[in-house]
Amino acid sequence: MSAHFSVYAIEGVPMIEPGDALARIFLESISANGFALEDGDILVVAQKVVSKAEGRYVYLDSITASEEAKEIADVTGKDARLVEIILRESSQVVRMKPGVLIVRHKLGWVCAQGGVDQSNIDHTGGERALLLPEDPDASARHVRDQLYELAKVRVCVIICDSMNRPWRLGSVGVAIGAAGVAVLEDHRGGQDLYGRALQVTLISRADAIASAANLVMGETTGKVPLALVRGMRHGMDEKGGSDVALDIIRPIEEDMFL
Repeated sequence: MSAHFSVYAIEGVPMIEPGDALARIFLESISANGFALEDGDILVVAQKVVSKAEGRYVYLDSITASEEAKEIADVTGKDARLVEIILRESSQVVRMKPGVLIVRHKLGWVCAQGGVDQSNIDHTGGERALLLPEDPDASARHVRDQLYELAKVRVCVIICDSMNRPWRLGSVGVAIGAAGVAVLEDHRGGQDLYGRALQVTLISRADAIASAANLVMGETTGKVPLALVRGMRHGMDEKGGSDVALDIIRPIEEDMFL
């Protein structure tokens, strides 16, 4: 385990448009901030810039709301067209009340509005929504591969999004996509300080890194969608490990609350 590590906000990343080459833009921004990527660095990227580069926009005027969407809109007070988009991105409605719609995203996350967002996007050409990347782990691998091709450095990439947690106020950064970093650190079967067998100790390293990076990236108008994490051990552990963020999601058959 690293005794210390550093997290740097990479400022000045330009507004991202569909089709933009994220790896090249990131390298230019990192250089402008006085850094050069090194083997073992971890880049934490805000989900929104990945979605924008992948063109994950939907115009509300293009949506016809279903009867189910209209019924949920009546309960939540949300635009029925937006609800329809959320339903298309989801596999299950978990909870709803005025102003709140919590769903299970089709990839497995349980989150508000299925990750569908309308903040910090340009609505000049018509009201629209931004969806999560279709496959965030694949998106992270693509950025990582492109960074190696351009700079010949082996870095890790985490795609970070902000989510709320049950029973606690406030959102934190979590990893929804990863490449090259062991997302879970499994201590089950080991021993505590007094030799007692560990039964359930499973640490979400990718989420911890994402949350640390989120502190320097900020929220809403922070305009810092990229952070550089340096000095942290990140490789696969001796038990094999996984660099797939989807592996962090608790299997539905183990969910005690839904």
